[in-house]
Amino acid sequence: MKNIHSYTLITLILSILIAIPIAYTKNPSNLILINAKIYTVNDQQPWAEAVVIKEGNIIFVGNDHDALQYEDSNSQIKDLQGKMLLPGFHDIHVHPVHGGVTYLQCNLSEIRGLENLLIKIQSCADNNPNSEWLLGGGWAVDNFAADALPDKKLLDQIMPNKPVSLKSSDGHSLWVNSKALEISNISAQTKDPVNGKIERYNQSNEPSGLLHEDSAMMLVMQHQPELSEKELIEGLRFARNLFHSYGITGVQDAILKLEPGDPYYGLNAYKYLESNNELNLHVVTAMFWKNGQPLEPQLRNFIHVKNQHKESELIHISAIKIWQDGVIETYTAAMIEPYSDREDNVRGELQNAPKDLNYAVAALDAEGFQIHFHAIGDRAINVAFNSLENARNINGIRDSRHHISHIQVFQEEDINRFVELDVVANFQPLWAIRDEYITEHTYSKIGTQRSQWLYPIGSVHRTGAKIGFGSDWYVTSVNPLDGIEAAVTRLEPNGLTNIPLGKNEEIDLATAIKAYTINGAFVNFLEHKVGSIEPGKQADLIVLDNNLFDIPSSQINETKVLATFFNGLLVHGKL
Repeated sequence: MKNIHSYTLITLILSILIAIPIAYTKNPSNLILINAKIYTVNDQQPWAEAVVIKEGNIIFVGNDHDALQYEDSNSQIKDLQGKMLLPGFHDIHVHPVHGGVTYLQCNLSEIRGLENLLIKIQSCADNNPNSEWLLGGGWAVDNFAADALPDKKLLDQIMPNKPVSLKSSDGHSLWVNSKALEISNISAQTKDPVNGKIERYNQSNEPSGLLHEDSAMMLVMQHQPELSEKELIEGLRFARNLFHSYGITGVQDAILKLEPGDPYYGLNAYKYLESNNELNLHVVTAMFWKNGQPLEPQLRNFIHVKNQHKESELIHISAIKIWQDGVIETYTAAMIEPYSDREDNVRGELQNAPKDLNYAVAALDAEGFQIHFHAIGDRAINVAFNSLENARNINGIRDSRHHISHIQVFQEEDINRFVELDVVANFQPLWAIRDEYITEHTYSKIGTQRSQWLYPIGSVHRTGAKIGFGSDWYVTSVNPLDGIEAAVTRLEPNGLTNIPLGKNEEIDLATAIKAYTINGAFVNFLEHKVGSIEPGKQADLIVLDNNLFDIPSSQINETKVLATFFNGLLVHGKL
């Protein structure tokens, strides 16, 4: 009878509390969440039904009865009515400031079809008649036929007298009009810069309005109006709000430039939000390595910036981003064998020669920096591994947590090197689907044999390697539930594909969740603090309206994030 009465009393108390809105304060006494399906991502205690939070930290994980023993006169109790509770997600390859600024400019993300793309650009021009330049980005290569790349003439028809500069969704190409080329002094006589390419019309040297890779894109971008600090801050605020709406509480900013001039210059925006107690994100930044530039002055600058900001609580400037090749769609990904559909022996380009890369990576590693590689093609992946192995041989083994991102096309023998060299595989799982990028722009370029090793997440996982996930937003959706569904099914999460990409490359749901939580926290050297739901860790938590383990995998991305907590504070949604 005692247990029945206790249960009845608890039920009565909860029925009253459920109807009362919870006011979250800066330092609440106890917040007690009960009657939840808590997937802790803690192998020692995978599931629980209650969690107690005190002053931003988790102090108890277990059953409802024991959790309620922590109740005091100031406790806030909430019945989650069987909703799922997860640790906050971590996106370890994303561009918060750059993506946010782009969304507030002429945002071309998620627009399908060339006609719709041009309609949107026309609308941007009409809505910004006083702008000096029309700036934006997000257009996808697969809006164009494989043999019909973006053309300046299309933009000239919309805006002939003002410059237009629109970055591609993958960040590797810039589509501009004739006025932008004129202002930038790019003509038929302009040579391609080192590690970059100016597209030209067939049988002509006349630039067609498309520039590939950073060195070529900067020929135009250096003439664009410099973004104000206010624009950068507003871009970051937009990104932060979007991240919280999808349950993201930690990120690695995959490119941080240290000189003003473009949206990758985001450090001041991060510092501003942190100083005003409104950042509410764990941030690791990867400072941008300038390909082709001398090591010593770059290294001195990296060390200076790292030391200057090492006291920050939420922002850690501890990684270096090395952009080692381009993308397959524009033949700039570095391949071991030539592209299959070309007769001119094109293999793409390494942005850093192997000897130079070895020298730089060894020096950066010796100073304790984490290396964050961009590598798409099998040759770029191979030389990235070689440089990390060389650094290890020179400097010795340390807890470096270097990671290679994108990793699209592998030599089979390189798959085991993640484990051998203790390197994290940083996949963008939403790319591992059989969409038009793959069917129209990849298969034909690299052929059947190489195509079997496209984004081999399952194969890498089976080696025992540590896998972490990122979105590369704004390239694709930042919603981790989109990425989780794609990793589990190898299908486009909104039903746009019906044939999985690759054979046996799916992973199970628990592994996919781990890649977005504790493994992401590990990459950012935060696994001791966040990434799982355990006593002693910070209360970064998310509430979902469905238990992901109870629904078909095809419905994972239909699940909604009802609430996001950062450091015990509600930063998105409601309960």
